[in-house]
Amino acid sequence: MTRPAHILLVDDDPSLLTLLGMRLESKGFRVTTAESGRQALDSLTESRPDVVLSDLRMDEMDGMALFQELQRRAPGMPVIILTAHGSIPDAVSATRQGVFSFLTKPVDRDELFTAINEALSQAPTPGSDTDSAWRDSIITRSPQMERVLEQAQMVAGSDVSVLITGASGSGKELLANAIHQASSRSDKPFVAINCGALPEQLLESELFGHAKGAFTGAISQHQGLFQAAEGGSLFLDEIGDMPLTLQVKLLRAIQERQVRPLGSTTSVPIDVRIISATHRDLDRAMREGDFREDLYYRLNVVNLKLPPLKERAEDIPLLAKHMVAQAAERHKPFVKGFSPEALNLLASSAWPGNVRQLLNVVEQCVALTSTPMIPEALVSQALAAEENALPSFNEARSSFERSYLIKVLKITEGNVTQAARIAGRNRTDFYKLLSRHELEPGSFKPGGDAPMGKAEHI
Repeated sequence: MTRPAHILLVDDDPSLLTLLGMRLESKGFRVTTAESGRQALDSLTESRPDVVLSDLRMDEMDGMALFQELQRRAPGMPVIILTAHGSIPDAVSATRQGVFSFLTKPVDRDELFTAINEALSQAPTPGSDTDSAWRDSIITRSPQMERVLEQAQMVAGSDVSVLITGASGSGKELLANAIHQASSRSDKPFVAINCGALPEQLLESELFGHAKGAFTGAISQHQGLFQAAEGGSLFLDEIGDMPLTLQVKLLRAIQERQVRPLGSTTSVPIDVRIISATHRDLDRAMREGDFREDLYYRLNVVNLKLPPLKERAEDIPLLAKHMVAQAAERHKPFVKGFSPEALNLLASSAWPGNVRQLLNVVEQCVALTSTPMIPEALVSQALAAEENALPSFNEARSSFERSYLIKVLKITEGNVTQAARIAGRNRTDFYKLLSRHELEPGSFKPGGDAPMGKAEHI
């Protein structure tokens, strides 16, 4: 069922606002009105329009200032400017800046509806209930997340490479899958691999495939994930952890649109859209020589940054209710939800592990509850258990590296040459490790202020 298009109408003349609003509603549009630019921006937090129709001359914030702020908050949202003071220079200036259309008051009825319909045909927001199926796995009412999703839908229509950045557990694979579902490749495979979870040779074999006998244990030919994703999308999670030698091979595959399996002498053509993700700072990794600049620019044609869960607190009760319903259906159908106090505790927690951590807490609560409504005490217990949970392999490795570096720097009193020798690394590599863990050798010299706490214990 098609929903009515939503128009945000902005004018500081109440009578004109009412008159134009009635005209738009008579055509079947859903209309939200605002008497100022500020009021219009405030309304975005509750409901996002498909098109904005704004007067140019308004006190405090005029139509062009509103347009510029809208583009910052909701890139790509079509804006039509109306003015009684229309002129060719104004129109040219407005359209050059990205305003969809510039109409002069009194507005011709047919001209207005033509402009609105044209704007709707290019609007990034969905026009019908079925159009939103691509994003069904992403539950949100956060304006910040909605902006990311708008950009995701816009970029899905092209075939450019997308780099998704964000903290671990923030939902990068879900967003990658949503982009795939919104694209013309949605009827082809979506294949995902974590580049930080496999040793180098196995990762190379998984990506590019191998011929029979390519290495010890290669008893048969193996098709790589590039070929498995043919016609669809390949999601490279934690791309920042990919070894440099494999980065070279990946770059070549993207540039030449073909792969050569390990141990093979022939290349195989590929048609794959690359979506990658990382929680690492790749700009810093490039400066330190850990990530190739040419590969970075191949992957980062469009960058989508996912906000951490703590920045979308309004989503926590929504996500928790959805997760508890799913968990209850699998395990305990009598569980109906969280008590108000329990929901408040969930909403006010920091969630360093983001959505993944929230899911763990919900699963624990459902597993342990004996009542239909999960009490606050059970949430508190689950949160405490999460704090003491076993870290992931990458987290444990990072913690050990930092502990080890602190230990050898203390032993050598900040002498990098000696510390690198003990660690069995050259000075360049050792400095890269120090930089990655934000450790300053000078702070370990006598009288320096060396880091303290649990990290210094191995």
